[in-house]
Amino acid sequence: MNETVRAYDRDAAAYAARTAAVPDAVRAEVARLAGELGSGARVLEIGSGGGRDALLIEGLGLVVRRTDITPAFVSLLRGRGHACDHLDPLVDDLTSPDGPHDAVWANASLLHVARHDLPRVLGRLAAVTRPGGRLWSSFKEGDGEGWSTHGTISGPRHFTYWRAADLRGAAGGVGWTDVVVHHGPEGDRGETWLVLSAVRDGVSA
Repeated sequence: MNETVRAYDRDAAAYAARTAAVPDAVRAEVARLAGELGSGARVLEIGSGGGRDALLIEGLGLVVRRTDITPAFVSLLRGRGHACDHLDPLVDDLTSPDGPHDAVWANASLLHVARHDLPRVLGRLAAVTRPGGRLWSSFKEGDGEGWSTHGTISGPRHFTYWRAADLRGAAGGVGWTDVVVHHGPEGDRGETWLVLSAVRDGVSA
């Protein structure tokens, strides 16, 4: 288990409590995704954390497969009665017995992936998404990478910072098309966010 996962593992309950309220911008993105997919669509969530996004997505008629790399988040969600898979999107099997997913939702989770690993992760996510399916993910804007200790997480976490052009490059050529990167709202510590959306290559199902 790496240091970032250990940091979340120690303070998972506190993090879940602090992030329980869904920002309006996230609500708007979920509503847009639900409108594009239609009721009953299956969404693979990478980094479910405390579970707030999944509940919102399900409330709009979609079906969520919860996953997280942090054991404490998996245990927390299972304790609340939700199925949750303990998965590392870089190395673990992401396939589902129900077939390809209709979308991938990764809110503030893939920003912990090393720069050189992100294209591989995005390619692996494309491989388990149906043609015409959707990708939505968010990242912190900036240059380089670094460690940060803030909020309810007492240990240091590693972040990779991105510029829009580099994110578009990371998603291009690994199974996604119509790649769009736009600025999200400012974070509570003044940081700026980038939102990556894309469509799975191929003819829509």
